[in-house]
Amino acid sequence: MDSTGKQRARYVIEYFSNLMTATERLALRHIRSECKLAGVENQNLVNAYYKKGWLSTDPEVLALLNQGADQFMLNCAERILKEKPDEVFLNLCPRCGKLARTPQAKQCRFCGEDWH
Repeated sequence: MDSTGKQRARYVIEYFSNLMTATERLALRHIRSECKLAGVENQNLVNAYYKKGWLSTDPEVLALLNQGADQFMLNCAERILKEKPDEVFLNLCPRCGKLARTPQAKQCRFCGEDWH
């Protein structure tokens, strides 16, 4: 996945996660929990994450993640952009056309354009 696609996927998931399905939200929680537990050897802590539902054993959730976290995020963002294009605001710089950091941003982090 190129960096532009990765940036757009993270932007959509970060700012429009309300458009994710319940299963996608569980998969995202699973990814984030795995990151937090990376390198942790305390099995009691891992078990607590499963008990709280932060890690999942649901085959449907795990199937979404079988190609890795990056591909999951790309697939999820593509689905949202395809199914709900009117509900997603991609805040693009009027000068260079690149994606701003947030939907509310008024200054481009790439070219410095200011559209306040």
